[in-house]
Amino acid sequence: MPPESTHSAVVTGATGGIGSAVARVLARDGFDLALTYGRSSAAAQDLVDELEGIGRRVIALPFDLGDLDAPSALAAAVTAEFGGVDALVHAAGPHVPMRHLSTVDPVEFARQCQQEGIAFFALVAAFLPLLRERSGSITAVTTAATTRYPVRDGLSAAPKATIEALVRAVAAEEGRYGVRANCVGPGMLTDGMAARLMADGELDDAALAVTRRNIPLRRFGSALDVAEAVAFLVSERAGFVSGQKLDVDGAYGV
Repeated sequence: MPPESTHSAVVTGATGGIGSAVARVLARDGFDLALTYGRSSAAAQDLVDELEGIGRRVIALPFDLGDLDAPSALAAAVTAEFGGVDALVHAAGPHVPMRHLSTVDPVEFARQCQQEGIAFFALVAAFLPLLRERSGSITAVTTAATTRYPVRDGLSAAPKATIEALVRAVAAEEGRYGVRANCVGPGMLTDGMAARLMADGELDDAALAVTRRNIPLRRFGSALDVAEAVAFLVSERAGFVSGQKLDVDGAYGV
């Protein structure tokens, strides 16, 4: 039987493969949840119904990564519903095609940076006052590609590196308030964004075979693997862990 709710968390991108797995694991661990979604309102409601079924308080709210006012509105809604927040998990992000950087237009790169690094900064700025009140935590889901760069992943890895730098800065500056900040870097997964790349044909069988050979564990991970890493960093078990990045990549980055 799941434990009683004692904490509240915000999970952005909760209808994605990783975001939904994070929501389920945090609900299992006793968190009431504020979930955000981009366009998938039906999927968000299904997830709300599922998690309410195990006794959690759950709300789902639309969230536009390109709207710099959206984080403040989200923080206000979370405060009204839960009175505060203990954990902020950022798992939202745009679909990123695999492209050589030589084919990327500067306008496209700027848009990607807006929806990744700038959106994350706005989110953190809105929630820091709430997190300070409860000595809360921030966990950003980024990528293992900032540790070991795979070809054609620059449009994703470079903006996510901004998020990782911001996380380290927040850890250094906000530790005096008891706020922790960490990243989880997914490697190649069988679900989530990687699954979409496979479905779209951007990763064919030959590319997948090469990728698998480059992973010492010789297999791909899952969204649940990432969610369990997030849950650890959010929990009191990681109470002295801050400013770090935990890659969930089967030792790809070694």
